Amino acid sequence: MMIFISCAKTMASQTKVSVPYTSKPTFETEAKQNAMHMAQFSSNELENLLHINSKLSAENYLRYQNFLSIDNQSLPAILSYTGIVFKRINPQDFSQEDFDYAQHHLFISSFLYGLLRPLDLIRNYRMEGDVRLPERGDITMFDYWEPILTDYFIDEIKKKGGVLFNLASDEMKNLFDWKRVCREVRVISPEFLVHKDGKLKTIVVYTKMCRGEMTRYILKNRIEDPEALKSFEWEGFSFHGTGKDENNLIYTL
Repeated sequence: MMIFISCAKTMASQTKVSVPYTSKPTFETEAKQNAMHMAQFSSNELENLLHINSKLSAENYLRYQNFLSIDNQSLPAILSYTGIVFKRINPQDFSQEDFDYAQHHLFISSFLYGLLRPLDLIRNYRMEGDVRLPERGDITMFDYWEPILTDYFIDEIKKKGGVLFNLASDEMKNLFDWKRVCREVRVISPEFLVHKDGKLKTIVVYTKMCRGEMTRYILKNRIEDPEALKSFEWEGFSFHGTGKDENNLIYTL
């Protein structure tokens, strides 16, 4: 079974956590080219392109200007991203065996790097799926990555038993021919819902926390059988039943 999670917008510049080894991103060449294309934009242009404030645009202008510098720090992806999901995965207390298992069972999306393994060395950046680069034919990063990633993604999932546990945000589906992914492998998509005002509702922050906790649960317990995930519980969330089909697992609070 493979797990798929989203990248985060926030990133760390250093870590004290040791890993058993590091790896090179599969699409590092494409990522470097993307970074060079981004380096052509001014801070003001990045502000509009990435939908960020002036402080963040100035920071990312410098990131792209220095992206290829030998002095630019690289970190393993699972330690580099610092969003809610990654905080809940909490790789800081992973054993060397945990890191190795994650390396072979976890994919992380990236608009700059395409797809990452946890121990792939990456550099800090900011990128969005709707960015259009003139050098890429003025298509979005979603459209750029789809033909590059789809075959690779499907093949890697099949190598791990043909089951994908999708804990990524919905927009990440646009990085692939998702209909084809769903045809060729089994895609299990959990939802985390909260009882509120007599209805079951999605609360984004809880969803992100649960995605991180479930990822951690799978990695720490070496879970290979999707059926075993029905026993997942966290802070009152537990398995409620299936939704529109058997691959739509509903967890409620």
